[in-house]
Amino acid sequence: MKIFTAEQIRDSDQYTILHEPVSSIQLMERAAQACVDWISEHCKNHRNFAVFCGRGNNGGDGFAIAKMLYLKGFDVDVFTDPKAKFSTDANVNFKDVKEISGISIKDFKEAKLYRFDSRTVIIDALLGTGLSRKLEGELKDLIDFLNSKNNAKISVDIPSGLFADEISEDSTVFKADYTLSFQFWKKSFLHPETGKYTGKVEILNINLHEEYISETETNNFVINDKVIKNIFKPRRDFSHKGTYGKAILAGGSYGKIGAAVLSTKSALKTGAGLTFTLAPKCGYEILQTSCPEAMFLEGGTDYIDNFDVDENAVCGIGPGLGTNAQTVKSFLQFLKKYSKPLVLDADALNIISQDQKNLKLIPKKSIITPHPKEFERLFGKTGDSFERLELARKKAHELEIYIVLKDHHTQVITPEGNVFYNITGNSGLAKGGSGDILTGILTSFLAQNYSEEETAVLGVWFHGKAAEFASEKYSKESMLPTDVINEFGKVFEELNSMVVKKL
Repeated sequence: MKIFTAEQIRDSDQYTILHEPVSSIQLMERAAQACVDWISEHCKNHRNFAVFCGRGNNGGDGFAIAKMLYLKGFDVDVFTDPKAKFSTDANVNFKDVKEISGISIKDFKEAKLYRFDSRTVIIDALLGTGLSRKLEGELKDLIDFLNSKNNAKISVDIPSGLFADEISEDSTVFKADYTLSFQFWKKSFLHPETGKYTGKVEILNINLHEEYISETETNNFVINDKVIKNIFKPRRDFSHKGTYGKAILAGGSYGKIGAAVLSTKSALKTGAGLTFTLAPKCGYEILQTSCPEAMFLEGGTDYIDNFDVDENAVCGIGPGLGTNAQTVKSFLQFLKKYSKPLVLDADALNIISQDQKNLKLIPKKSIITPHPKEFERLFGKTGDSFERLELARKKAHELEIYIVLKDHHTQVITPEGNVFYNITGNSGLAKGGSGDILTGILTSFLAQNYSEEETAVLGVWFHGKAAEFASEKYSKESMLPTDVINEFGKVFEELNSMVVKKL
């Protein structure tokens, strides 16, 4: 799914109006109806809606929503500035609302005197994607007040006060529990500093013109089921273990063999034809007992000091590796001689970050998987996640590598500068060992002849999907990385159901 800027979204509206054709007020009604359909389904236990409407088209959406909710039998109160100069379409819907005697229209100033009972839902339709400066004055005070209420809160298209395409520093922003976004994700929904205001994002299809969407270029994308369906290759009946490649997981050191176990199990459970673990001798019994399907390659005694790997295999390096001096020396020597794409994580990245010259040793088309602190050690400090992403674009291009920048919405950055945001997963992955699992997944998929881009995109989606299934069983708090691995089979069932032709 493409991510468009606020300007591109406005252009898509205009293109739809001209080429469908449809009037702007009809398009507004369509958007409002999509919201009301969602609200009616999900707010059955609520009876009263307090709808806060601004003077622009976002307010026009709010007026239309208020009218439709009332006609469905809900109690509706509208808060606005009755003396405001509304946009043309907003004014049409404002007049419609005024003609309905059952809807009370109140001034914003009356909000503090209003009785917000537990069944009242606050709907934010104050400001849309056209916002270009921080809120101040009465609107700022109003949003601060609404944020202080414990009622369920829904934003229409975007939380008021939030910019669509950039960070909103030190701004007052409406803090929604749900954001009903029209047709597209906004970039700001996907970054930690700004996404925290959206609550759960629901993308509502309002049938904007497909021609505009398909022909308009962007380098920002959301990984959705359609993207994954085009990548995933079901396992063929007439195949053998050689069909699915050879994966080598290099990692583990004294006291950190568990990381190697997790990455090895992950590679095994994601379908690699042959899986090897290159680890120190101290982990032999543990690995052979916990992962009997994998073959053991001895790379040292208490830590790896010999990276002797099969050139015909795909190698993932880093989980539990440690930074012993001999490991560092051996690993850097290995990088100087090795030219095939690698999957690099954890201590492999920490070793590389010890000297900026080491960055040039990363083989082209490799996949690196830093979390924000590892990224900082590799490439330097940035002010926020928006700046970090732009630096990642620059470095992915310079080094000709794929960067999997781990976050709540992990980003896959390609050498061409494209960014794929992952929207699967949850905070249950915020535990040691989760990254080791991802390394195993990526190494396995790369061994199975997925391209580097396909591997990274499919891998982060798969990882997050398994975490969702695990949290359903065990909760985000109690789920373990091993629980995530145990859900891989369920993810594959879902993948296969996407691509198998139905009779």
